Amino acid sequence: MLDVQDTKGRETLPPRADASVLLVTAVRLRRGPRGLQLDDQTCAGLVRYAENFRQVTFAGIVLDAEREEDTSVAWVDVVDLPCSGRVEFMELPFAYRITAFARTYRRTRALLGQAIRDSDHLCFTLGYLSGDWGAVAALEADAQGRKFAVWFDRVEHDVILRTLPDHRFRRRMKERMTLPVMKRYHRYLIGRSSLGLFQGRDTYNAYAGFSSNPVCMYDVHTQRADRIDGERLEAKVERLLSGAPLRIVYVGRAAAMKGPQDWIDALAAAAGAGVPLEARWLGDGPLVEAMRGLIREKGLSGHIRLAGHVADREAVLDAMRDSDLFVFCHKTPESPRCLIEALVCGCPIVGYTSPYAEDLVAEQGGGVLTPLHDAGALGRRIADLATSRRDLAQLVRDAAASGARFDEETLYRRRADLLVEFA
Repeated sequence: MLDVQDTKGRETLPPRADASVLLVTAVRLRRGPRGLQLDDQTCAGLVRYAENFRQVTFAGIVLDAEREEDTSVAWVDVVDLPCSGRVEFMELPFAYRITAFARTYRRTRALLGQAIRDSDHLCFTLGYLSGDWGAVAALEADAQGRKFAVWFDRVEHDVILRTLPDHRFRRRMKERMTLPVMKRYHRYLIGRSSLGLFQGRDTYNAYAGFSSNPVCMYDVHTQRADRIDGERLEAKVERLLSGAPLRIVYVGRAAAMKGPQDWIDALAAAAGAGVPLEARWLGDGPLVEAMRGLIREKGLSGHIRLAGHVADREAVLDAMRDSDLFVFCHKTPESPRCLIEALVCGCPIVGYTSPYAEDLVAEQGGGVLTPLHDAGALGRRIADLATSRRDLAQLVRDAAASGARFDEETLYRRRADLLVEFA
């Protein structure tokens, strides 16, 4: 097993300056007044790929205006990227309905086939069944006898299964019928790949057994400059030791898989135990109004603030640097970057346990994890920390130490090394 964080004794092969890479993803592209637009985090990743490869071809799904999802995205004009002259964009159709997939399959596979022939290294993100062009690219690369990497952000079949109750009856029936097929399909493609890149320990544990060459990866967009500095860290510790109210933060969408009701219930339990706290949830989503109602119902309006979407990335990181705990209630096996960002900012992660969260703090600490779906237990752990300020101060220092492992430049260079060597 290869591990991105454990390179002792391994010779790393530097990326070749003359190499090209093809990335086929399900990331959304859209057409703006100045041409194609892409979300800011994906753009940051493309800049890193361009540092390691001569030419980058990025394939994403183009959304028509009427299909744009109800979420806050910081869109960037791709012509403004510093590497725009070395990044080519491929527009793939939105085809998650089986009829649209069947109608566009042959033309899109032929397009992908040519891009595969033109590229030195291949990496395909997998995640669904119909409309999953990364999987189609994997089939085509295999047919051409090419080596390729597969990338998984999360355990998609498990995420779908756990969120089924939130969907209508017809959608639930469709997913229950197709999930077994999707699982076998993904396992087959993993087995045909020469490199399996799995984001976080949850994803790695779910898929590594089907790969001949699995790697646990982390997808981050924090820089070395984003780390909390020593002076600010010690100021936070001093404030904590003074007995000041706990500052609690969460950054993410107010959606069922993030557990916003559990989050409020946990804070209500801590406040009920006499913990002085000031909490903020940064992010919008479909459950914001339900959260407002629950906060009023539990009498927490003076303790919890819903800040909505915050577009300024530095303001988000500052909120974490200023906070004592990053409390989370994630309910599905995913690998959210917000936990890594919290550690980078010296903000301990306190929430529901998962292999991903456990892995992040296994070496140097900085986290307290409680049983899944037990908001009461989480609230009690917050109360314990509030009464053990010296332990909490050490937890803050440990969080900053754990966060120092993660920076975008290092991790993308490592990913490029692996693609050059194996895919």
